[in-house]
Amino acid sequence: MEMAPSERGRQEPAKRIKRRDLLRAGGAAAAVGTAGLLIGPNILRKAFVKADSGTGVRYGMVIDLERCFGCRACVQACKVENNTPGAVSWMYLFRYEEGSYPNVTVGYMSRPCMHCSNPPCVKVCPVGARFRREDGLVLTDFRRCIGCRYCQVACPYGVNYFNWKKPKDNYYLDWDGETPPYKNPDHDKQYGGRTVSGGGHYVGVMEKCTFCVHRLAKGLLPACVSNCPAHVYHFGDLNDPNSAVSEVLGKKKWIRLQEHLDTQPSVFYVGNPPASDMAKLLGAARLELDRNDEMLEVRR
Repeated sequence: MEMAPSERGRQEPAKRIKRRDLLRAGGAAAAVGTAGLLIGPNILRKAFVKADSGTGVRYGMVIDLERCFGCRACVQACKVENNTPGAVSWMYLFRYEEGSYPNVTVGYMSRPCMHCSNPPCVKVCPVGARFRREDGLVLTDFRRCIGCRYCQVACPYGVNYFNWKKPKDNYYLDWDGETPPYKNPDHDKQYGGRTVSGGGHYVGVMEKCTFCVHRLAKGLLPACVSNCPAHVYHFGDLNDPNSAVSEVLGKKKWIRLQEHLDTQPSVFYVGNPPASDMAKLLGAARLELDRNDEMLEVRR
């Protein structure tokens, strides 16, 4: 991928969502069934791609459910690349079982941030720390974030993590001096004039998947895409009909999670969708996230 993202951070105009709808979104994750999935006929793909941002780059990801075998290389690559703190995984892998004994099948589904085209997390941020760039990336300005956690409540996918600890206490290993040995210097840089890359820099801020914005700026793929041994992930420009993601979406039927909430995710799933109630899985992920937050709050 040769094209680098635009370096200007800009919030895209989107449909208005009432506050009560946002507060209901979290509950919907546990209450709504497979109606949260949208089967996307190929004939609708081009219309969707053209509907968002026009001629600029708009990044998106396609995840092939039939190729994933649950090795979690994407999870580890994300943690190493982004220096995420202990108990924090920006890439989450669901393992689910379907059927009844002895006819049971096991499936896996990874869940990064959806980088929605109509992101509810952006709308509830009172200080503009959470914003959407013109290339489709939904990011957090760590220096502006006040830690109110409204974005965590508004997100129906459970992708936000609150940073409870100072950097010195937040990582897995102790170190002497000011710089941990595994720190990525690219995370200290500003992208679009804002501090949005990496994890664990500041206490009291929200963190989530960035599609590895620091790698995109150098023309590289996100770490999860580059390190998957089974080629589960496809990444590229949704506005380019010749990109890897557009070609896959043009050939296969796809689904997007929680489509009924009109968040318009930029992450698509192809292959056989799970028959499981994905809304309940997402709700379970949010519950686990809340429990981790409570444990970290007690230990800080």
